[in-house]
Amino acid sequence: MTRKSEVVFTQSRKDGKISHWSFVAALRLCVKILLCSLVLLTGCNSNDAPVSNTNTPVISNPPAGTTYPMPPTGRTATLLKMGWESGGKRSIFSEYKGKVLVLDFYATWCAPCRDSLPHLVGLQKKYEDQGLVVVGLNVGGPGDDQKVPQFARDFGIQYALGEPDDDLVTFLLGDNTGIPQTFVFDRQGQLVERFLGFGPETGADIDAAVETGLKTPAP
Repeated sequence: MTRKSEVVFTQSRKDGKISHWSFVAALRLCVKILLCSLVLLTGCNSNDAPVSNTNTPVISNPPAGTTYPMPPTGRTATLLKMGWESGGKRSIFSEYKGKVLVLDFYATWCAPCRDSLPHLVGLQKKYEDQGLVVVGLNVGGPGDDQKVPQFARDFGIQYALGEPDDDLVTFLLGDNTGIPQTFVFDRQGQLVERFLGFGPETGADIDAAVETGLKTPAP
């Protein structure tokens, strides 16, 4: 009991008894102090996730034990011969000249990657007749590739899903390993824009980059 509430009881005891109103006042005071203490405790809890009203894209970082190749040390690296394995077939970047290529690096455990999937599925359907190709590249770490078939069924993914070469991951993700990361290349193989994370406005921004790429003349 607080010092203030003790004063109330002491004053009441001068007449040899505790009045009803003194007891009620003391009880109310104790309740207020208890509520204030609870507010302070919950407000200072460092484990509470911050609430943000911004449109900042959400990014997932690799889980412990998942490492990507180190960034390239030279400037001679080129995308042309880099590629990925998909359905038992190897593809390389240079094969897609004349197309608008979207490379999306994802993992099955990545929440913002999952958020981006409906948009990517719709993007492929909307622009495939104009020369758009979307490829999902799994960088989820050991064992994640085994979850991809069910993952594709769950989200209705109809575009190609593959396993990227180490040098492709090095070249494109060497400076930042957060995912999803989405790269839009125009018909001439030039990067239009790189997107890190996925948020409320990211889908529209990817659409705009794709439309820019589609306007580029084929080589």
